[in-house]
This record gives sequence, structure tokens and C-alpha cells, in this order.
Amino acid sequence: MSVTADTGERSRIIDAAYQCLVDTDGGGLSVTGVLTAAGLSTRAFYRHFDSKDALLLAMFRRASDRVHAELTAAAGAATTPPEALRAWIYGFLSLTADRHRRRRVLAMSCGELMGTAGYAAERARMTAAHHAAIASILERGRADGSLPWADPDADARTITAALSAAFQERMALGPRDGAAAQRAAEQVADFAFRALGAATA
Repeated sequence: MSVTADTGERSRIIDAAYQCLVDTDGGGLSVTGVLTAAGLSTRAFYRHFDSKDALLLAMFRRASDRVHAELTAAAGAATTPPEALRAWIYGFLSLTADRHRRRRVLAMSCGELMGTAGYAAERARMTAAHHAAIASILERGRADGSLPWADPDADARTITAALSAAFQERMALGPRDGAAAQRAAEQVADFAFRALGAATA
């Protein structure tokens, strides 16, 4: 099998697994169901994944990397550090309301994933990446005076934790409407900007 075909086969399995999660609203994943949806054999599955846990972790990794890339791009398009931080906060919490990106939300928060052996390490990797990106924004804000009270490392840790808590709360509350996600983002942003000494945001 060529490298291109091999990569395409792996992507088909992951895409089918995402859809199965969407169909069950994150309730569970069956390898048989995934392979049926992908139109592939058990042999094809084990050519790419050692177990269902490995598939779940691959889904989480791809979803979290794409989310991080989107948030980084949104923050990078902002003209000031406060605007960049707001873009990051709103972008992250909008995931709970955007139906088109719901598969990523489910891949990042389904209960079955949280029970896998490698989940803690993957989540720590994602959290560290988010922390570093937010700390970089805060460092720029402290340097230009727009976020004068920022302690980049400590405050990035606090903001990351607040975002994670708000994300989990939005996912647990039921309806993932845009207005509710925006209100949650405003609460986190207001808290952050007050603590950082931002005059405007």
C-alpha cells in the first residue's frame, strides 16, 4: 500500500469515528460501527491502530491540534494583545455552540476518551500548548502596556483553567446555543481583563 493510500485509509477511519461520535452524541464508540461507516475491514483498522483507545487518542490529538491552530490564527489576526486574548477566549468557547465543529468538541470531551490510558498525557500536552500561547499574548500585553498587571505564566495558567471549567460547564448544560457560549466567554474575558489591568478590550 502506498503512503498516500495508507494515510487516506487512516483518515477514513478517524473521520468515520468522528461521525459515529456525533451520531451517538458522544455516548460511545464501537470499532465495528466505525469500520462499517468507513467501509473498511478489521485488518485495516489494526494496520493503523493497536486498539480502540489508540483511535480515541488519535482523534483527540487531531481535534486538539486543529482547534489550537484555529485559535492561534484568530489571535494572530488581532491588532492588540487584549483583542488577541478576547479572540482566543471567544474562539475556544464558541466550539460548544458551533454545530459544524461539534465533532471536535465531542472528540475532546467524550467520557470514553477520558478513561483511556494515554488521555492524561494528551490533555496535558494540549493544556501546555494553550498555556504557552496565552502566556505569549500576556507577555506582549505587559510589554506594550495594554495588560499592565499581567504575570504571563501564572495568569495564563489561571485563564486556561477558567476556560476549561467554562467549556465543561457549557457542554454539561445541554443546549449549545451561541448566545449562551458568548455570555460564558464574556464572563471569562471580563474576569481576565480586570485581573490584568486592561483599560479597554
